[in-house]
Amino acid sequence: MFFWALLLIAFTASYLSFQSFVEYRSRYFTSSCSAIQWENQVRNSGHIHRSSGMSVLVTGAAGFVGSHVSLALKKRGDGVVGLDNFNNYYDPSLKKARNLLLNSHRIFVVEGDLNDAKLLAKLFDAVAFTHVMHLAAQAGVRYAMENPNSYVQSNIAGLVTLLEACKSANPQPAVVWASSSSVYGLNEKIPFSEADWTDQPASLYAATKKAGEEITHTYNHIYGLSITGLRFFTVYGPWGRPDMAYFSFTRNILQGKPITIFRGKNQGDLARDFTYIDDIVKGCLGSLDTSGTSTGSGGKKRGPAPYRIFNLGNTSPVRVTELVNILERHLKLKAKRNIVDMPGNGDVPFTHANISLAEKELGFEPITDLQTGLNKFVRWYLSYYGYNNRNAVE
Repeated sequence: MFFWALLLIAFTASYLSFQSFVEYRSRYFTSSCSAIQWENQVRNSGHIHRSSGMSVLVTGAAGFVGSHVSLALKKRGDGVVGLDNFNNYYDPSLKKARNLLLNSHRIFVVEGDLNDAKLLAKLFDAVAFTHVMHLAAQAGVRYAMENPNSYVQSNIAGLVTLLEACKSANPQPAVVWASSSSVYGLNEKIPFSEADWTDQPASLYAATKKAGEEITHTYNHIYGLSITGLRFFTVYGPWGRPDMAYFSFTRNILQGKPITIFRGKNQGDLARDFTYIDDIVKGCLGSLDTSGTSTGSGGKKRGPAPYRIFNLGNTSPVRVTELVNILERHLKLKAKRNIVDMPGNGDVPFTHANISLAEKELGFEPITDLQTGLNKFVRWYLSYYGYNNRNAVE
């Protein structure tokens, strides 16, 4: 009896060991197959389809500017791999919809965090990126008062993590990244020029972007990374960000809800240098095309590399009240306006870009006026959200 008990125990142990082996092997092969599939997707997406083309890692690829830039690069035959964490700063469904659009054009967007150094290393191992278009960031001036840590984590720590990956890569890619017109802060000299002082930020968001400019300069100086910073001026258009004024104004006007319009000092209207997305994309591609090369290898500098900063704006500031007038005409509805004094939340009363440097160096020439650009945005908005009836409510 004792013998049979021992035999049963041995048989059970062997069976459980075999089952454990089978389960382990299944998990191993599933994991291996998934890893191989992921790597193939990354490599296929990053494959270059034109002579003298580039392979670009686009961070924030499911974002507003990132999705447009990715599509433009892919359209002309460049390799594009996206990276996005799909956070919930605004409705993630819009990012998912942009991602579906990118997927339909065979652009693979990796879901992951910019601070994940191991993930970045895997991406650079899979593809020898010639360029990085860094557009991932925690955006928004006012949200910084609610969640300041998210700005430090993304706009500073995330930037450093990415630059570390870039400087260690061999070959090193050229880096183009999104700074912001917000760095001009309390500057009252107009139009804003790249040579102006930017040491008086008016918001934490602006301060993190200013810090980014100093950090990128350091990596250019020490490691020979080619760096181009782009100061965007109030980008708008189809697939835009819902937290932007023109977007929320459109939604509220359609829903019959009041809109809040801020006024500046001495009851003056706020004004912005609104820049249409297609013009911004041209500036981004021009920056990539003229970026030059990084001079480091494996983190060691071998010579000076380009370091540039450009304003990308429309050069024609428009009062926010006029923006509302244009939206009313396109929507054929009147807005219920609630005009209040601008709170001390970091917003500035006006922006106005001097783009002469970008014109000279990049051939940058914005061609879309606000009337035309908002018409395109409204048509997209009505189509995307399914407004057959102008008075419909979301």
